[in-house]
Amino acid sequence: MALSIKNLSKTYSNGVHALKNVNLNIPKGMFGLLGPNGAGKSSLMRTIATLQDADTGTVEFNSINALLEKEKLRSCLGYLPQEFGVYPKISAEELLDYLATLKGISNTKERKELIAGLLDLTNLTGAKKRAVATYSGGMKQRFGIAQALIGKPELIIVDEPTAGLDPEERLRFYNILSEIGDNVTVILSTHIVSDVSDLCQNFAIINNGQVLTQATPQAASAAIKGKIWSTLVEKDALSALEKNHKVVASKFTMGKLLVKVYATEKPAGAFEVIEPQLEDFYFSHIKGYIQ
Repeated sequence: MALSIKNLSKTYSNGVHALKNVNLNIPKGMFGLLGPNGAGKSSLMRTIATLQDADTGTVEFNSINALLEKEKLRSCLGYLPQEFGVYPKISAEELLDYLATLKGISNTKERKELIAGLLDLTNLTGAKKRAVATYSGGMKQRFGIAQALIGKPELIIVDEPTAGLDPEERLRFYNILSEIGDNVTVILSTHIVSDVSDLCQNFAIINNGQVLTQATPQAASAAIKGKIWSTLVEKDALSALEKNHKVVASKFTMGKLLVKVYATEKPAGAFEVIEPQLEDFYFSHIKGYIQ
């Protein structure tokens, strides 16, 4: 395994138990870490990225003990945090050059070629002279990926990268992640299920600081096949359904409410079994329907 996390726990000084005995084996490729806001995703990402210490446990990446050999881990790490600041008047090209120098790339020609390649990959060549502070949200995220790729990292962490992006920018971001995800380990931390279903070969669900499950999208769908049922009801019927059924999700459609429930056998009423989606597996675990 490329990344092995064992018995990792973290409690903050305010008493919040952010990580509770987390165990994960993350192979090469795109790996999704799914969970609602406040689930512990960012705490886990920050710990792996050596930005905070754990109370107990181990993190090993390709024989590097990340908790004890922080500089060694950082030398092969690319990190895009949920939010990051930039110098207000420096262009993308200049800032990448500065960051590449900090990463130890001292040869000017090598640095110039690297930066040109990263700007091309992230579709920012046409805006390379603009100050990053003037970029749109999607452009900033693409710049974030460019800086994370400096130094050919073997482990890349991206934390909630598509939050706030419009559909077009999200698609651009997907394409970039897909291009880089084949030869390295990429951890995509998100609460958006479609990010994982579209990009990741493996994923885990985390909530309240605990890993609930780890699977592939295919195995997840197979695990709940024949167990997700739907029906159309009036909107005022939802509360009654919730009392008697394990409601996975509901949404308005054609003036009525489409309700999906989890059940191992056909529920009473006008329910029909449907093809499960990854979000059904996710919500079934988050709501405690699957133990």
